[in-house]
Amino acid sequence: MVAETSEKRCARCRRELPLTAFARDKNRRDGLRVRCRECVAEHSAAHSRRRREAMGKPVRVKRRYGITEAERDMLVASQRGVCCICLPAPPAHVDHCHETGRVRGVLCFSCDAALGQFKDRPDVIRRAAAYVEGNVWKPTLVAPGVYQLPS
Repeated sequence: MVAETSEKRCARCRRELPLTAFARDKNRRDGLRVRCRECVAEHSAAHSRRRREAMGKPVRVKRRYGITEAERDMLVASQRGVCCICLPAPPAHVDHCHETGRVRGVLCFSCDAALGQFKDRPDVIRRAAAYVEGNVWKPTLVAPGVYQLPS
């Protein structure tokens, strides 16, 4: 008969630790993982870091938009280092047509997100601009129940 212990040895760091230092694993005989929580966290962080380095920004830009990091930098330089739409913000996001996949330019986060919210539809963007400028079709109340329509 095996006596129950209050400690277990981690397979990675080889330390004797209390059972609470190990996560549960119903597939193991003792119901606990072979590595302590600390070692699992270190391994997970290192794995994530390796994946981020392997899938660096240049690889992402090339795969997603079909342009190299140097071509993206040339686009930013041709825009004089500013967002094409709002002008003062630094460009950081490659903008592209969702139908054709053609790269249009490099925008700041806000402008790129706004185009996405408007679904790249010029008619909607024009109506939004008219709304902001105050040129939207609005009936004006001239008397109770009587509205004047803009001409």
